[in-house]
Amino acid sequence: MKTTTSLGERLPWRLRVVLLTLPVTVLAFGAAAVARDPGPAAAPDARPATETSCLPFEKLRTARDLDRLATGMRGGQEFQGADVGADTQLQDGRRLWVFGDTLRSADFDGQRFVRNSMLVFDDSCANVVLPADHGALVPDRDDGVGYWPMSIATIERTGYDLVGVGLQRVRGAAVPDGALAFENLGPAIAVFAVVRGRTPQLVEVQDMGPDSTDPRRPTWGAASAVHDGWVYVYGTARPDEKLVFGFSLHVARVRPDDLLDASRWQYWDGRRWQSDANRAAAVIAADGGVSQTLSVFERDGRWYAVSKRDEFLGTDLVIWSSPGPTGPFVAGEPVAQIPSDTRAGTLRYMPLAHPDLLPRKDSVIVSYSQNDSDLSKVDANPFLYRPRFLRVPLPVD
Repeated sequence: MKTTTSLGERLPWRLRVVLLTLPVTVLAFGAAAVARDPGPAAAPDARPATETSCLPFEKLRTARDLDRLATGMRGGQEFQGADVGADTQLQDGRRLWVFGDTLRSADFDGQRFVRNSMLVFDDSCANVVLPADHGALVPDRDDGVGYWPMSIATIERTGYDLVGVGLQRVRGAAVPDGALAFENLGPAIAVFAVVRGRTPQLVEVQDMGPDSTDPRRPTWGAASAVHDGWVYVYGTARPDEKLVFGFSLHVARVRPDDLLDASRWQYWDGRRWQSDANRAAAVIAADGGVSQTLSVFERDGRWYAVSKRDEFLGTDLVIWSSPGPTGPFVAGEPVAQIPSDTRAGTLRYMPLAHPDLLPRKDSVIVSYSQNDSDLSKVDANPFLYRPRFLRVPLPVD
């Protein structure tokens, strides 16, 4: 854990966001302020980040276009391949994507493998967001524990967005062929402030609860959704039972301004919202359950959970549907097959939904992570280590 604390770290996180966005407020009152805009570094707490140069691409219209982009666009030194790929849209029309273990080129000036990274997409460019030290965007703890992104959600504010990223604390291998060689120590949350048209800046990272390797306690932030003034935070847990390979799904809610205050969270116990996390009920059971990381979203009054059933050992991409965020969630028929091939070493895992990406009423874009158990293959061909995309139908009520 950190042993030193900066002035910025001692400030409440809401005040840090105010300081970070203050130059934009000044800009609103006169053109003369433009020349004096000190930029994102004005925030004493921010870990300064800068975007790389544009990686151009053509306009995306279909899931096939997305797949061609993922498998064909040559990345810069800063981004060769990665997994996860959760995304959110900003009020200025740009889109943020967060990734897990990220491979950089051999000649990159900085860390070659990092546990997390971020890309910013506009209509024609992809830009990697780099911290000043060229390490992970959400830095490792001093003891080497790092952070894998799981979900991402946006809260709009005047002139800027607050972006919350659900993370899991991990200890172990941080290389593509070490996907299973890690221990999950519990959840964390990172908050970014993104001024319209400018580079995302990390405001705060907070571990939620003490380190623990007990898989029976939910890892909150495995999925998240913003709806009707609440942030719904979903957690996954795995019981210590033979022949049960899936994770159970649980749900909490919190007001956006209280996201980092665990005492303000409310947990669904099967009948009502209450404040004891130990009483959180499963809204999807572990037997035949979801993956450790998944997507939950609302559309037209229905809620959907998108996941690979039974994690790595499963094959079925399944969508559970519900009349509300607390269930009951009912599994539909498999909408796609995404098996891993242990003989060939190909790993397919972690499908994530992108409901506001190329939206259609009766279907949704889904990505899934792909990797290879042989690191040398990934090193020689990073395209093996990038998400794939497809469009799948939503369940019919």
